[in-house]
Amino acid sequence: MEIDLNADVGEGYDDLAIFPLVSSVSIACGAHAGDEETMSRSVAEAARLGVTVGAHPGYPDRPGFGREAMDIAEDELRRSLAEQIGTLALIAAQHGVRLAHVKPHGALYNSGAVDTALASVVAGAIRDADPRLRLIGPPGSALLDAASRAGLVGVAEAFADRRYLPDGRLAPRGRGDALLSNPAEAAAQAVALATGARIPTIGGGTILLDAATVCVHADTPGAVDIARAIRDALDQAGVEVRSIGG
Repeated sequence: MEIDLNADVGEGYDDLAIFPLVSSVSIACGAHAGDEETMSRSVAEAARLGVTVGAHPGYPDRPGFGREAMDIAEDELRRSLAEQIGTLALIAAQHGVRLAHVKPHGALYNSGAVDTALASVVAGAIRDADPRLRLIGPPGSALLDAASRAGLVGVAEAFADRRYLPDGRLAPRGRGDALLSNPAEAAAQAVALATGARIPTIGGGTILLDAATVCVHADTPGAVDIARAIRDALDQAGVEVRSIGG
């Protein structure tokens, strides 16, 4: 068994300690968070450790951290995504690294998961930037459907440190129980996801999510301890942590 363990990084947190624990990182590209200095620092650390690098673009909304949907024209959004991916790709190239994937951030991810038109804009921008880039999105989502239509490889993702609703959607962050901040609970969920077992949902049920990559957020309280517990649990379960295509 194997799984990609990814982290969203470069968002203004002291997250370099997470890099040795994961197999891939998605780096904020300056729109919702991050700047060229944090991008360069993140790419350099990933390159040093052999961690796969991807882009984590979001809505151009630094005050809201990209967590609220924006009423933005498709052309403007496409230009913003192209700029974000292009900036990180150039910085990565300076470190001898090629981007491997794109994972939308926050509201762009959540809205794109259910909005076919928005998902098509995201996939089109990625294809125009580099058709070799993989698009990461929730299992069964509009993002993955759009990736297929655009000729991209789609990668289904689930979260170790977030709770799920019975219909398979992430619990909204506004809920007090949306995060799994207990390292042991997050580790147990990661192992279940990696081994094809069902995970608990809010309300007492369970669901099965078919995911090729599992995410741990660098901005979750206690993120390093959570990531370390997840990695240890995966190792103990005999799950190889390996980047997609790596």
